[in-house]
Amino acid sequence: MILIADSGSTKTDWCLAGPGKPFTRLQTKGINPFYQTEEEITKEIEKELIPQLPQDKIDAVFFYGAGCAFPDKIAMVQQAIERIIPGSRVEVGSDLLGAARALCGTTPGIACIMGTGSNSCQYDGTQIVKNVSPLGFILGDEGSGAVLGKLLVADLLKGCLPKHIRDLFYQQSGLTPAVIMDRVYKQSFPNRFLAGLSPFILQHLQEPTLKKIVYTSFRDFFTRNVMQYDYSTYPVHLTGSIAFYYKEIVEEVANELGITIGHIEKSPMLLLMAYHKLSIYW
Repeated sequence: MILIADSGSTKTDWCLAGPGKPFTRLQTKGINPFYQTEEEITKEIEKELIPQLPQDKIDAVFFYGAGCAFPDKIAMVQQAIERIIPGSRVEVGSDLLGAARALCGTTPGIACIMGTGSNSCQYDGTQIVKNVSPLGFILGDEGSGAVLGKLLVADLLKGCLPKHIRDLFYQQSGLTPAVIMDRVYKQSFPNRFLAGLSPFILQHLQEPTLKKIVYTSFRDFFTRNVMQYDYSTYPVHLTGSIAFYYKEIVEEVANELGITIGHIEKSPMLLLMAYHKLSIYW
C-alpha cells in the first residue's frame, strides 16, 4: 500500500492505494512545520488520519507539504510520520515539488501554487532548478488566499471599501473589527483565517474595488515571481483553489503580461497518483 499526501496550511489531501484495491481519498487539517511543532504534527496525524486508515500495512508514504523546503522541517515531518506509521518508507518534500511533479510530470515547465499561500518554481522535468522565495503572507505570498484576505480586511478597516460592501461583509461574516484584529495578531494560523475570507471577494467579484484587489495581487504574483523564470520558453501551470476559482482573472493578467498558461488544477492529487504510478490500481 502507498500513501500520498498533498498538504497546505489549511488542509491535507491523502490518497491510499495498493495492488488490486480501489484508491481511498481522505482529508485532514493542514500540516505546516513552520507553524506547528513535531509533537503537534504527530498528534494531528494520530488523531485525524490514523482512525480513517485500514489495517493494511503501508509500505511507503510520499508527503508533499507547505513549509517542507528546509532539511530541519523535512526531518520534523518525517519523524512524526515514522513515529505514527512505523516500518514504512517515508519521503517528505515540499508542496512545490509535488505541484511540479503533478503539473509537469517529466517535462520542463513552470509550476505554481495559488492556495492559502502561493509559491512558484522552474522545473527541469526532474527537479526544481529555480525558486523565488514566497516569503509568507506578511512579506510575500502574492496572489494567495491569505493575501487576498489581508488586503480585503485592510481596506475594510481603513474605510477604503464602499459602505454597502463593508456592511455586507460584517453581516455575512459575523465579524467585528476587534475580532478581526484578535484573529490576525493574537490567534494561531492567521493565514488560514485570512484565506477563509477570500470567498467573500469571489462572491462579490462584480464590485470594482474587490476585483481590483484580485487583479493587483495576481499581477504582483506574476511580475514578482513567475517573470523571474524563463516564462517566454515554458508554459506556466497552476494548482490551488485560488488559481482554480479565479481562473478567468489569472488568465486575463497572464495574457496581458505575455505569459502562456498551461493547465490549471484545483488539486494536484490525481496527477500525483499518476506520477507515482498509482493509476494502475484504479
